[in-house]
Amino acid sequence: MRYRELGKTGLRVSEIGLGAEWLERHNTEEVKAVIGHCEAAGINILDCWMSEPKVRSNIGAAIKGRRDHWIIQGHLGSTWQDGQYVRTRDLPKVKEAFQDLLTRLQTDYVDLGMIHFVDEKAEFHRIIDGEFMEYVRELKKNGVIRHIGLSTHNPDVAKLAALQGEIEMILFSINPAFDMLPASEDMNEYFKDTYAKEVGGIAPERAELYRICEREGVGITVMKGYAGGRLFSAEASPFGVALTPVQCIHYALTRPAVASIMVGYDTTEHVDAAVAYETASEEEKDYASVLAGAPSHAYYGQCTYCGHCAPCPTGIDIAMVNKLYDLAAMQEEVPPAIRAHYECLSANAKDCIGCRGCEERCPFGVKVAERMEKAVKLFE
Repeated sequence: MRYRELGKTGLRVSEIGLGAEWLERHNTEEVKAVIGHCEAAGINILDCWMSEPKVRSNIGAAIKGRRDHWIIQGHLGSTWQDGQYVRTRDLPKVKEAFQDLLTRLQTDYVDLGMIHFVDEKAEFHRIIDGEFMEYVRELKKNGVIRHIGLSTHNPDVAKLAALQGEIEMILFSINPAFDMLPASEDMNEYFKDTYAKEVGGIAPERAELYRICEREGVGITVMKGYAGGRLFSAEASPFGVALTPVQCIHYALTRPAVASIMVGYDTTEHVDAAVAYETASEEEKDYASVLAGAPSHAYYGQCTYCGHCAPCPTGIDIAMVNKLYDLAAMQEEVPPAIRAHYECLSANAKDCIGCRGCEERCPFGVKVAERMEKAVKLFE
């Protein structure tokens, strides 16, 4: 298992994580088996947003005696009322539900205190400017949460969070289909049968979000990396082709600022299917060729940092240069940290000889040589 820094939190998280939602439909022993299998595979981060008491208790029993192994994303605002999940900002109910989470997980803190499910900009501002955020600050001051996070599906809300200053990481929905969607405050938009055909490429709001998070040191953990399993079926996928779990995971982990993808597991076999990413070949990870050959896609001309351009005869890590160029081009001046990273590369854009072999290998028709010229001008 490989590990990544989660933004500026100082936490090192496994790049494959555990999204515990599917565990709601399993008994204590089954939950224990899945979580134990995750731990044995090196997974060390889990997300528990669910308010259902039984699953919280089952997770607590499974990690008992092993709490220090786990980095927990625990949610604030996910409550259990009259036998069902209710998202709320009613502070007494929020406090009661969060204490219930701590009690059932048998812990006195969570590593990442997640402001739960904020998809409207107006609601974001109400939370940040109100008593809810004061409660979150109090929890952090007292060590009950170690870092402040937020979960959202809306890139505009995520951008506000990344720039807010106190929010240190974001749980965000990322997969190749969702990345073609513009910002929306209506979650139903994310599941339209025709949504992938309605936009022309990676939505600029989403591409900008990833770069802002990278620049600000705000880490991203990923939810809905499989689009609810729709991407595994050519009939259900908006692209008209099926992707594998490994390909979906690779797509998510190649976005700027992403540290871990939270995968849902029903069985230990599901864990194995995700962890197979760690030993997968480049061919098995290759989402780009699949999407480029799909009946319906809109990625042409856009660098997705997939790495197909390699190898470069002068040793340039073209995907990295493109990523740093995109990050730097957002600013009026090149940030010193990005410049330093660029200059530390053993070869960079100035070493391009214009052979264009990379362009022949690029599935999406990116004009790499032109981008190298632009990078030279930008960084000089």
